[in-house]
Amino acid sequence: MAGKTWRRRFVVVAALAGGGLAPPLAAPAAARWSHHERAHRSFNHVGTFNVPANLRAGEPQDTATSAEIVDATPDGRTLVYTDAATGRLGFIDALRPQQPTAGGTIDLGGQPTSVATLGRYALAAVTTSSDPDGDGPLNGFDAPSGELVVVDTRTRAILRRIALAGQPDSVAISPDRRYAAIVIENERDEEDNDGLIPQPPAGTLQVLEVKRLFKRDPKLQSVDLTGLAATAPDDPEPEFVDINERNEAVVSLQENNHLAIVDLKRARVRRHFSAGSVRLAGIDATEDDLGPQGSGVISLGESIERRREPDAVQWVDEDTFATANEGDYEDAGGQEGGSRSFTLFHSRGFVEYESGASFEHAIVRAGHYPEGRSENKGNEPEGLEVARMDGREYLFVGSERANVVGVYDVSGRTPKLEQLLPTGIGPEGIKAIPDRDLLAVSAETDGVADGFAIRSIVTLYELGRGEPRYPMLESADEGGLPIPWVALSGLAGDPVDRDGLWMVSDSVLAQAYIYEIDVSGHPARIVERIAVGGVDVADQRLGDYDLEGIVARREGGFWLASEGRTNAGSSRPNLLLRVAADGAVMRGVALPPSLVSQATGSGFEGVTVTGSAAAGDETLWAVIQRQWKDDAVGFVKLARYDVAAG
Repeated sequence: MAGKTWRRRFVVVAALAGGGLAPPLAAPAAARWSHHERAHRSFNHVGTFNVPANLRAGEPQDTATSAEIVDATPDGRTLVYTDAATGRLGFIDALRPQQPTAGGTIDLGGQPTSVATLGRYALAAVTTSSDPDGDGPLNGFDAPSGELVVVDTRTRAILRRIALAGQPDSVAISPDRRYAAIVIENERDEEDNDGLIPQPPAGTLQVLEVKRLFKRDPKLQSVDLTGLAATAPDDPEPEFVDINERNEAVVSLQENNHLAIVDLKRARVRRHFSAGSVRLAGIDATEDDLGPQGSGVISLGESIERRREPDAVQWVDEDTFATANEGDYEDAGGQEGGSRSFTLFHSRGFVEYESGASFEHAIVRAGHYPEGRSENKGNEPEGLEVARMDGREYLFVGSERANVVGVYDVSGRTPKLEQLLPTGIGPEGIKAIPDRDLLAVSAETDGVADGFAIRSIVTLYELGRGEPRYPMLESADEGGLPIPWVALSGLAGDPVDRDGLWMVSDSVLAQAYIYEIDVSGHPARIVERIAVGGVDVADQRLGDYDLEGIVARREGGFWLASEGRTNAGSSRPNLLLRVAADGAVMRGVALPPSLVSQATGSGFEGVTVTGSAAAGDETLWAVIQRQWKDDAVGFVKLARYDVAAG
């Protein structure tokens, strides 16, 4: 449209930076809690330890760190974690779980992969593999080596180094403290032969009698795991170990998709069986590359079958153990393992419970689903913990890609999901501290390498009275499947329903949506998802939106604000959109060229309305997120659009 017409009905006003727009929201109805709800006990976040706080004086704060596996001293007041990025064992003072503090670190002389506490000692599994001659062709995968490093947690002194049969990956202590079991993975080189196995040397399980921990010859026994699995039987790649009160160890052979029960006293395999596969329905197995940002769409309409390929294993009782079915191997046919689930196995090899897609569906409801991993292994369950707390048996399941821990009550015959706990990025280690009603979770990913601010953290949760505080929002089911959602942006109250809200999604997903939210209960619930515009459209006034603002009209339908982009290769304009109740785009209002020429990478961020169509004075107000080229320092634009004049 001509500039003269725009000047008559679109006025730009200066506003102080940092302001936003939202209409007044009707107050939700007061919460009404029954006696049962008041008496309910749940886990809630109480403290966070930022792992870089354990860097030493003079070390740059952008030094990469990684808390992978976490354990606790017997009194539960000190947490011990492995940090392979720095080659150290870290300590956290958790006396006050609301304010955990740095307890220092010690160098281990290699890359720690696991740690388990034994009284005042910490037993750290440390990889020391190196290229034997520094010249190749051999590398650390060809000549794997490792040590069991014994550390005094009080003095922080290294008391002993015990040579291992190869590269260790997990260590566990028996409940009676008679045995330590160390997984020797001797992991494959994923760059060699496309990562296919066999790749010798074979992995094993080493057994140490604790009474020989400080003997001159500890007399480690190696358990032969070859010849068990159908996949690469001569190259077992054990991943994780846990021990029950009978001194039986369950060992996962992840790439081999196999499980073994080991008699620690005799150091031999008692039973073994395939981990099998799972048929999954109602999942997203496709990674989309749509729109100007190559975004995806969460669509739960696919079915697949995948090998379990468990990572962590944990005994639930003397006969039952759980597996976290992460997956880690792509076979010669190109099929990846990882069933996105957890399983309860009887020690004799039959499945007692399979979560199937239910864990992933709970993640979708909470808005944590990682669309970018759909084509791979979805949420990737990896870590496990089992503990009896407050008279109930809990199973904790960590999702590496969704950044949550599922809390299940396994006191009965069927696991019951109690809640999801939010974590840092890449939760790996989970440690329950029943005597203090605490749970510690270590998240290994440090954003330094990838250019984002979130660092490796250890989060603490406390079991106490009351309902879970998280999530504050979840979705209802529609057609038997959860309504997918992530990355909500704009928020507005319903002009009539005091318990109703409307939200929009930004461009994290290729398809833009409006979400109807019922806030009458806790958590608030998404009850409907309405698609807006198209995807991969030729005219970006008709779709590929980046919705940042919404206001619900009293007359019905909505006004939306879509943020434009000035990035190379993107033509997305800043738009005000008049949208019907069913999501149909009725009108798109763009900025005049004189304003577009001053735009930067930020655009429309919020929108509200005054007046009404009935009175003929409906007026839109939209705020620009940051300064544009012609703005004074500290000021941003506030745009006014006269609807009737349009």
